[in-house]
Amino acid sequence: MQLSDRVTGAVLVGLGGLAAWSGSRLPGVPGQDVGPAAFPMLIGGGLMLCGAMIALGIGHSFEVPEEEEAVPGRSRFYGLRVLVPPALLLFYMFAAEPLGFLLTAFLMVLVGAFALGARARLAVPLALVAPLIVHLAFYKLLRVPLPEGLLGAPW
Repeated sequence: MQLSDRVTGAVLVGLGGLAAWSGSRLPGVPGQDVGPAAFPMLIGGGLMLCGAMIALGIGHSFEVPEEEEAVPGRSRFYGLRVLVPPALLLFYMFAAEPLGFLLTAFLMVLVGAFALGARARLAVPLALVAPLIVHLAFYKLLRVPLPEGLLGAPW
């Protein structure tokens, strides 16, 4: 059974609205600008935005239709790429403390991008920039310390 993009997008908008509403009801923390409501509201807003884009068909013209036949050059292990996300989570669990967040996240983003079929000219800059942005958000905005390991953050 296939659902239309309008239905899927509407469900995501609803889930995002529910997450944002639930997050807005969380009590604030005295003395802090950013409380526990910030993250669920941010995620809810992002879900609503993505759901609306899906429902309206924005970006649909960029999709390449999947081919039913076997693609030359793909190995018989191509389907095992579904195991990459859990493997990356396990890698983070064991490598974050000794290597540090920045190096671990760099390797995770790089492997994840290549597993999804990205070319090196996109994967490498993404792997260099994304961990810095995530670390900055956790360190400055959320005030959550991340493992420093071999490579400390520049801030």
